[in-house]
Amino acid sequence: MSEQKTGKLIIISGPSGAGKGTIVEQLLKDGSYELSISCTTRKPRGQEREGVNYFFKTPEQFRKMIDENAFLEYADVFGCCYGTPKEYVLNKLSQGKNVILEIDVQGAVQVKENYPQAMMIFILPPSEEILLERLRGRGTETEEQIAKRFGKAKTEMAYADRYGYKVVNDDLMTAVEEIRSIIQNS
Repeated sequence: MSEQKTGKLIIISGPSGAGKGTIVEQLLKDGSYELSISCTTRKPRGQEREGVNYFFKTPEQFRKMIDENAFLEYADVFGCCYGTPKEYVLNKLSQGKNVILEIDVQGAVQVKENYPQAMMIFILPPSEEILLERLRGRGTETEEQIAKRFGKAKTEMAYADRYGYKVVNDDLMTAVEEIRSIIQNS
């Protein structure tokens, strides 16, 4: 009998417009990875379902989880709390599943402190100019909102050196294959 191999915890971060969400979507397509489900205190939106999109918690339940050290990371974002449930992730890893956390740099640092063997991959745009073009190309925000996102993106990119791996997303499928290779060879 062979012992089941523990899965890998993969943190993927990057600034808004770098393409991390699209990269994660591509990685999930082949069934080799699972996306972690976060807890949140915000109300479900649209078609969001419990245990599929989020684990919806009351502020009291969330606070109790913090007190019980039940998160790999958590944050308050504009009055709503979000957190990565430790037990959920560790159960998936113990089943041999590779789990992806698509989280911001502050969350990534918390996870690395709580789970040192986590693999950290930072997605970078080819250049600041291209990042700005991508943000504008969405057509969903005002110039003022774009300027804020761009400022935040520059701050986040300063964290890239804290990551074990940096991948430039110039061509989507090239970046996806580079990340697959990093994960498989680590």
